[in-house]
Amino acid sequence: MAPSPRTPPTEFRHFDLTALPNAARYKLLTATVVPRPIAWVCTLGDGGVPNLAPYSFFGLMGSDPPIVAFAPGDRADGTPKDTALNIAPGGEFSVNLVSAALAQVMSDSATDFPHGMAEAAKLGIELEPGSRIAVPRVRASPATLECVEVQTLQIGKTRIILGQVIGLSLRADAVLDEEKHYVDTAALDLIGRMGGRGGYTHTRDGFEIARMTYAEWVEREG
Repeated sequence: MAPSPRTPPTEFRHFDLTALPNAARYKLLTATVVPRPIAWVCTLGDGGVPNLAPYSFFGLMGSDPPIVAFAPGDRADGTPKDTALNIAPGGEFSVNLVSAALAQVMSDSATDFPHGMAEAAKLGIELEPGSRIAVPRVRASPATLECVEVQTLQIGKTRIILGQVIGLSLRADAVLDEEKHYVDTAALDLIGRMGGRGGYTHTRDGFEIARMTYAEWVEREG
């Protein structure tokens, strides 16, 4: 039986992350910080060749302006992955969110293809032009964020790209009321990452908790 939130457990295991190798830190953190949304990022490389790769070190950081952050790492030889190479200062990229139907092909696109190879073409992933940016989007993705790089941070070996979201494309059946901006989130059928390389979760089994005012809390507590 899980402990009550008002009765904390009596025992924990503490890990000093400053004393552990990166592989151990990665294993602990990716198993703990879940679920993580997936940014299936499309960029344009040399000659306008589209590059497509997924990242789960990703999140929405705000709405005024809307900012996303994701962390494209390096290849095993220490060179930046194509996504990082393709996003110059002020560069454009699309973040395609991943539905359950796209899970396998998204995972396939994480294959360590040679530099400059067009993953989408090799895997039969259809792309279509963006609305506000020159970078294409994944046509089958239920939601795409069109982004412009505003800052890239390098902290040790961690590279964090911050992008301002200037456009959002949503599959029409998931838009409940266009004027009121109501979205049927469950209809998007998005997936998230759980744990390390192969763990995923669905997002349809959500639940709601009404947020209280302070007055309501005082009344409840009696």
